[in-house]
Amino acid sequence: MAEALQASSVLSSLSSDGAEVELTSPVWQEIYLSGLRSWKRHLWRVWNDFLTGMVPASPLSWLFLFSAIQLACFLQLDPSLGLMEKIKELLPDWGGQHYQLRGLLAAALFASCLWGALIFTLHVALRLLLSHHGWLLEPHGSMSSPTKTWLALVRIFSGRHPRLFSFQRALPRQPVPTAQESVRKYLESVRPVLGDDAFDHAAALASDFLKLQAPRLQLYLRLKSWCASNYVSDWWEEFVYLRSRGSLMVNSTYYMMQDFLYVTPTPLQSARAGNAVHALLLYRHLLNQQEIPPTLLMGMRPLCSAQFEKIFNTTRVPGVEKDYLRHLQDSRHVAVFHRGRFFRLQTHSSNGLLSPRALEQQFQEILDDPSPACPLEEHLAALTAAPRSMWAQVRESVKTHAATALEAVEGAAFFVSLDSEPAGLTREDPAASLDAYAHALLAGRGHDRWFDKSFTLIVFSNGKLGLSVEHSWADCPVSGHMWEFTLATECFQLGYAADGHCKGQPDPALPRPQRLQWDLPEQIHPSISLALRGAETLSGNIDCHVFPFSHFGKSFIKCCHVSSDSFIQLVLQLAHFRDRGQFCLTYESAMTRLFLEGRTETVRCCTREACQFVRAMEDKKTDQQCLALFRVAVDKHQALLKAAMSGQGIDRHLFALYVTSRFLHMPSPFLTQVQSQQWPLSTSQIPVQQMHLFDVHNYPDYVSAGGGFGPANDHGYGISYIFMGENMITFHISSKKSSTKTDSRRLGQHIEDALLDIASLFQAGQHLKCQFRRLGEKSGYRRGSLSSKTVDPKVPTTSTNF
Repeated sequence: MAEALQASSVLSSLSSDGAEVELTSPVWQEIYLSGLRSWKRHLWRVWNDFLTGMVPASPLSWLFLFSAIQLACFLQLDPSLGLMEKIKELLPDWGGQHYQLRGLLAAALFASCLWGALIFTLHVALRLLLSHHGWLLEPHGSMSSPTKTWLALVRIFSGRHPRLFSFQRALPRQPVPTAQESVRKYLESVRPVLGDDAFDHAAALASDFLKLQAPRLQLYLRLKSWCASNYVSDWWEEFVYLRSRGSLMVNSTYYMMQDFLYVTPTPLQSARAGNAVHALLLYRHLLNQQEIPPTLLMGMRPLCSAQFEKIFNTTRVPGVEKDYLRHLQDSRHVAVFHRGRFFRLQTHSSNGLLSPRALEQQFQEILDDPSPACPLEEHLAALTAAPRSMWAQVRESVKTHAATALEAVEGAAFFVSLDSEPAGLTREDPAASLDAYAHALLAGRGHDRWFDKSFTLIVFSNGKLGLSVEHSWADCPVSGHMWEFTLATECFQLGYAADGHCKGQPDPALPRPQRLQWDLPEQIHPSISLALRGAETLSGNIDCHVFPFSHFGKSFIKCCHVSSDSFIQLVLQLAHFRDRGQFCLTYESAMTRLFLEGRTETVRCCTREACQFVRAMEDKKTDQQCLALFRVAVDKHQALLKAAMSGQGIDRHLFALYVTSRFLHMPSPFLTQVQSQQWPLSTSQIPVQQMHLFDVHNYPDYVSAGGGFGPANDHGYGISYIFMGENMITFHISSKKSSTKTDSRRLGQHIEDALLDIASLFQAGQHLKCQFRRLGEKSGYRRGSLSSKTVDPKVPTTSTNF
């Protein structure tokens, strides 16, 4: 039924003022060019896959091997030990071809077989090398002789110019920990937050589990690990994300405020959108060509690149019981939302990607379009923030009556929202302006984001940028990698003219953006209204707070010979205890991309050692005592983080055991208890400078503010933090206003105090606390981190090109 209606809409699109359009030669030319582009993409993809599969070898190495064999044959040597003669005999006699030609074919086939065997051997050797994780356990900044030897071998077997997916076949599979070890670590992690009776009950359930269910569940899980690329990632995507029936907004999205904090390259909304979209599509081109270098942890260990495949052209399609990810190989348009109206903006012409100036011209036409929104169109996107089962049912009606418009949105490369309000840091009220900026990116107005798309590019009226990212297809480091490239390219490489416009000249022959028509039945109006009320309620309940802390940063923490991440995690433990007066389970996300198709693992940061340190601080122990406990807690956190990264975490393993138990209809009270526990404190560090396209030290005003996410608990906090440069840490705190136990600003003040209190334990930081308080007394505003170098986003600032 939907296909027939779509066919009728195509017929209507082939008419102009009631007259049929003739199929002239330019139409056949476009058909030819469209087919040519499709075949080019297909051949490029095959060629790139071929190049990726042969790494660390190359076509040149095959030619060298073939030449060496020919030279040996010329010298009357047989390197094949008679195999080439056998190949000559097996070759068919096509018209009695020349004997020398048969020899060349036999040599080529033998060279290819030998070359393939060598590549396979190199892949096996590289996989064995990459399975070694001893380097993770070494102290930061030092490297033993065995590790140096291992690193040299990895570099040799990796080849000279690896491509994005070059290491996928060599990455090891994520190991399955033993059930006994995971249960032991679990009980150790909950001991600080459970009373004696509750802990004894958990220990009894764990003992029964190890005796009764664990052996069989573990066996099935090991079988899966041998058959599947990753024993947990597909289940994690399905049961944590795609089967979740709640709203995507806040619950399954995160935001990236990684625009420049103090600088706005241009105040022109259309110009910023044009450059940003052009830069994003340049990144997509490099991604399709696999020309993006693979990410290397600490500059030496390759990470899995599988999540990069679904950055663009991806939509999460709702289902009644389960969503699915729809990924297209290509898309030559973006969907744009402005003042309640949807547009289809073509990004390519027959000559390729449109210039930034041409894209700006189209965005300006959308901004200047005075037409009102169609009935039901203005709040239609609120349905993507509705519970998934409800949206799945309503979507069938939308698809029936407006298939062309729906396909234009879901089939777009990504979604663009041109907001009518400004955003960013202001001098008048710096704290409130950043909080509003974060809230706009996380939730918007509930109906101006298409939450199903892999990401939404948000361009505010004063030229500020941001991203809203759906979480199921990938994790933050992947979208952060893309966004770093986008910012560096649109500002430092593409740049802007002196008047703030994109460089280049407008094109008067450029076609106008296509306004999408939504011929929707009145029957879905109650569903849209219900979704809008739910989205507005959820949006209004989120309490976002952002503050940059610039009294010290990574450089000071390095001087203390402490891991910067562990330092902040202990700051959060101290701050949260002061805020709530109790300890709680704390979630920190660690990546497992050292393994094929790895995603994340949980680091349980509320350890016994961390609690002892916090109590010592609150009991006013001496600085020496507190510092000694602090270092012990840091060592414990580092051990947990490294274990999680090397596949020895506990939460993904216990989750996979729980899913297996459900499939086998083997209920386990212990696993049910584990999965039902809440995370009142959810934390994550935002990665930065993954691509090193520009140096923050040379452009100190071009620091960004990171990003954040919603709380994982009704009475909990969601906290992210990012180290920018050497002397700034930005925190993003979220909670729910409906909770009487949480307050984002209150926790922010506790974090600030905890930072200074812990820094004062070190000799290098003893002066910071007194200096900070003196500044606060003089200014009357304790958040002295927002310094006078703040630039009003209304003032145009043109970037400097490389």
